[in-house]
Amino acid sequence: MKKLLFVVAFAMLGSMGLKAQTSYKAALGLGIDLFDEATFYGASGKYFFSDNHVGQADFLFEDNATMVTFLYSYHKGIVGARGLRWYAGAGPSIIFVKDVDNAFALRPHLGLDFKVNGVPFVVNFDWRPAIVLSEGDNAIGAFGFGMQFAFN
Repeated sequence: MKKLLFVVAFAMLGSMGLKAQTSYKAALGLGIDLFDEATFYGASGKYFFSDNHVGQADFLFEDNATMVTFLYSYHKGIVGARGLRWYAGAGPSIIFVKDVDNAFALRPHLGLDFKVNGVPFVVNFDWRPAIVLSEGDNAIGAFGFGMQFAFN
């Protein structure tokens, strides 16, 4: 009987922890993509299709280059860390470079997303290497950073 009560209590606490995760439906703001030799800045937006499935679009600029990135992510809350989620996914990037051929890359990513309860502000950081499928060099040491305003 004690085991059954423990299991029920643990399940209830776990479900409360999942419900207590601070969530938002969409976010818009600043995105930064850091490479070894370039740093792209620009607009970034996220949209939650469901509690765990997220689409992200980045429209970023650097000297003589523009990058458009579309990412799919699976987000999951971290029990005991309210407002903190880990995420993983992948998507394409197209880099338009002035006077050079454009580059097409696959961008797997793994990161953390944090939103404070009651504050409409989201911060995220991820590792997102660029696996270049066209002519160009892969960028294993590439990172993304975002600061967005959250909407419910």
